[in-house]
Amino acid sequence: MKKIIYFAAIAFLFTSCESYLDTESYTKKNTGNYPKTEGDAIQMVTGVYATLNKPVANVANTYFYAAELASDDRFGGGGENDKDMQVIDHLLYTNMDRFKSFWSDRYSGISRANMAVANLDKVENEALRDQLKGETLFLRSYFYNELAEMFGNIPLITSVPSNVTEAQQYPAQATPEQVYGFIAAGLKEAISIMPNKKWNETISGDGHVTKWAAQALLARVYLFYTGFYNKESLPLVDAEGNISGSITKAEVIAGLEDCIANSGNSLVTDFRSLWPYTNTLSKKDYPYAKTAPAWVKDGTNPEQVFSIKFSHLASWGTTIGYSNQYMLHFAIRSHGGAGQYKNLFPFGQGWGAGPVSPKLWNEWKAAEPTDPRREASILDGSQTKDYIYGGDKQMEESGFWQKKIVATTGAKTYKADGSLDALFNSFTSSTEYYGDGAADDFQLSHEVDLNVIRFADVLLMHSELTGTADGMNKVRARAKLPAVAYSVQALRNERRWELAFEGTRWSDIRRWGIAKEALTSQLGADIWNRGLATTMKNQGAGYAARYEATKGFMPIPQSEIDLSNGVLKQNPGWDPSAVFVSWNE
Repeated sequence: MKKIIYFAAIAFLFTSCESYLDTESYTKKNTGNYPKTEGDAIQMVTGVYATLNKPVANVANTYFYAAELASDDRFGGGGENDKDMQVIDHLLYTNMDRFKSFWSDRYSGISRANMAVANLDKVENEALRDQLKGETLFLRSYFYNELAEMFGNIPLITSVPSNVTEAQQYPAQATPEQVYGFIAAGLKEAISIMPNKKWNETISGDGHVTKWAAQALLARVYLFYTGFYNKESLPLVDAEGNISGSITKAEVIAGLEDCIANSGNSLVTDFRSLWPYTNTLSKKDYPYAKTAPAWVKDGTNPEQVFSIKFSHLASWGTTIGYSNQYMLHFAIRSHGGAGQYKNLFPFGQGWGAGPVSPKLWNEWKAAEPTDPRREASILDGSQTKDYIYGGDKQMEESGFWQKKIVATTGAKTYKADGSLDALFNSFTSSTEYYGDGAADDFQLSHEVDLNVIRFADVLLMHSELTGTADGMNKVRARAKLPAVAYSVQALRNERRWELAFEGTRWSDIRRWGIAKEALTSQLGADIWNRGLATTMKNQGAGYAARYEATKGFMPIPQSEIDLSNGVLKQNPGWDPSAVFVSWNE
């Protein structure tokens, strides 16, 4: 019910935001009289939240998607015509406007956030005002952080244009120092004004971010900026672009310790119960999950520090982004054979993006042979019934698939002998979860939250920043693994295992300076193209050369460069030599 209320509010905002933010009518909502009530203020901030979901309608163009497929732990995959999946893995392109929708949607969110920040001081209730302003500052910083990691030098828009002429001027690209300094300043202010409420006690409503999420995001931003750009501290920049100070490692550590001690967030008892395959509708028929506690339902999960929410209200049109389309795209495309999805139960049908590199499976097994998280995170297709390589002419198929963010089916009816008969395309369509038992679209009915920051990540970031093993060993203890002494390699391994397929690996290998080596190590891995056994090979100039040329930044949409009349400059490495034509066998 909470999800329905949350998304009903967002649905209203999708249709009303532009009108109330832009109109000059004195009989309607405008910047002169809005927000007037506490409800108005919540509605305005909900309009900012709405843009979290909007890019998911074009999910293959999002940063999370690109980061997953570009990392060394996953390939591009898909069918032989799904070049847009394969090009990300090899840092090549087929369309220089590929990321146009993501660019536009994130800047739309920034625009709404700027409007909210400029007007929330009208709210008289100080506690609510501070909470909502803190949420807005967090979201704006989150949007900018994704853009900065994805594109590098980006335009920095810090306020609402004061007139039409200013609004029509395309802003120049800011330096990383300016962008990350503005991100940090926003998070610092959010932390200072948001109340010390537990993660599940937010006064603005279910699913809203907290002070603790801001502290965790600040740590993530600090680690990337200081690592990737080789800096000692994170700058603070004011709205005019002036350096106003810095945030030190000690301050970031103090924030994480505050989060650990006071947020109320904690690790769930069993790693498996974080993932949808342990839902009550599926686990009883999935032998691997029978001994696991039931899935910790969205909204009740103490390990969620920040997540993007989804809803059963998704439909074709403007609300596709209400559906967790990552679950569809990352699901297994086909493995052939009769009743294939019963054989794969409870993992459902999808587009086959991001098959897992066998290198991850093998290195994990060698380093931590008793780590239960490996099988909790990765499905070995060869261990399923009647697995056939090359179903639907798949490319870069490894036979390994991640189990965390994937279409998850559930039993709908049983045969007389007790075996599975009909399946829900998504277990969430059942009345046991969020559906009515009838509406069940295999493409749309995916409403499991996307975990952006988990409490386990908070503990691991604390270990990394302090050079101590305490947080890392708490994470290991949950997996019933022995404590280890702190070392850089131990920490890096722990992040790789614990957070696999959660969007962190790409930024980690970039900030640690090991991306070129890690990407090159994919060469020679066993894969199948259209059912034919082969090995992973360099495409275009090759992994090492492409990372060296691009530093991992994606191409700025060409239409935005054209629109700017040359104000925007394309990132290095994205010239015609990087065009992907076909797979080099």
